[in-house]
Amino acid sequence: MLFDQVNRELELTQRHLEVLKVVIDRGPIGILKLADETGMPTHKVRYSLRVLEQEQLIKPSSHGAVAGDAVERFIADFENNVADIISRSESIKDVGKTF
Repeated sequence: MLFDQVNRELELTQRHLEVLKVVIDRGPIGILKLADETGMPTHKVRYSLRVLEQEQLIKPSSHGAVAGDAVERFIADFENNVADIISRSESIKDVGKTF
């Protein structure tokens, strides 16, 4: 219950990251090919593409999605961002030890 929203957000983030990885590695790539490559339904791929485009991590081209202008900065900051999440999770775990 208390962790349901966090888990949903983590699952969504993982999906976005999986889509982004395929776009970076194999772009330009269209929705159908992305769905095939990731094993995700097209409606989920479409949503992830929309979110990634809003963050400027991908951009559309006439041949499909390609890496966007913000992707280099995102990759450079990735480890620190994940470390922050892990640190916060450890803090939550420490609070839980007091129950």
